[in-house]
Amino acid sequence: MGTTPKVIWAVADTRRGVENQAVGLAEAVARQLGNAVVARVTIRDDGFVTLPELDTPDVWIGCGRPALKLARRHRKIFPAARFVYVQDPRNHYDRFDLIVAPGHDRVRKANAISMIGSPHRVSPDRLAEGKAAFAKELAALPAPRAAVLIGGPNKRFKVTPEVSANLEARIGDLLDAGYSLMLSVSRRTPEALTKALKARFDGDKRVWLFDGMGENPYFAFLAAADLICVTEDSTNMLVEAASTGRPVYSLPLDGDPGKFSRLYGALEAHGALRPLLGPVESWTYPPLDATAQAAREVVLRLGLEPQGAAA
Repeated sequence: MGTTPKVIWAVADTRRGVENQAVGLAEAVARQLGNAVVARVTIRDDGFVTLPELDTPDVWIGCGRPALKLARRHRKIFPAARFVYVQDPRNHYDRFDLIVAPGHDRVRKANAISMIGSPHRVSPDRLAEGKAAFAKELAALPAPRAAVLIGGPNKRFKVTPEVSANLEARIGDLLDAGYSLMLSVSRRTPEALTKALKARFDGDKRVWLFDGMGENPYFAFLAAADLICVTEDSTNMLVEAASTGRPVYSLPLDGDPGKFSRLYGALEAHGALRPLLGPVESWTYPPLDATAQAAREVVLRLGLEPQGAAA
């Protein structure tokens, strides 16, 4: 006789990076349990909360400041649920049964789990699905292939004209070295840089430039890459790239990484990351499975019972 699947809520606002962390950990915990379903709870920009049909969670996993506030109310409504927060809840540590925090945040609490970077949704199955979905487009790009993932300015980094020119030159070097390019810009990428990249590379048959229009080939890019280059502002994408086991190069921007230098150091120590300073090389390292490791620890610490779980 089967057991009732556990219900895991992934609670976050509409920001993609925040959502991916909550959903990524929820999906990883579900894989560990083997008999669980993940339901998305969205906190809209106007504060309205959309609840799923699965209206009673066994495990509540949230990320982002709006989720932090919502947890207080939901603990009263769902007293039997176990509450988990991704990132540093800053002075609200007792609101959660567990906290899954990046190692570079240095959260030292009895109920905290430390991991390299943050949880994400990249998994072997998802990479295989992405590669299959874009098989025709990928086949048109001769190997070797380099994925180039461009972020943009944030609180710590700027994209100056000098940075843009350097990025364009480094991408050109990859093409000259014989790599086909799978190039992706993001919402934060300055329009001037996107236009410059399109003007230089979009007409080349060895370049696939994704500018945000249409279905996102992000997982396909990661799956098909022989090496991956990521701008240093995109810490989530650096960790996701390291989960593939492919060489990862960081592309410099203008600014001070602050605490994120500890993340770069952890990725370098794992063998995944090097700065792109000259000709590219190939190397191997064990794929970073920090999200799966954190999920296993969540299951253990919460005393959840796996049912036919994945190894």
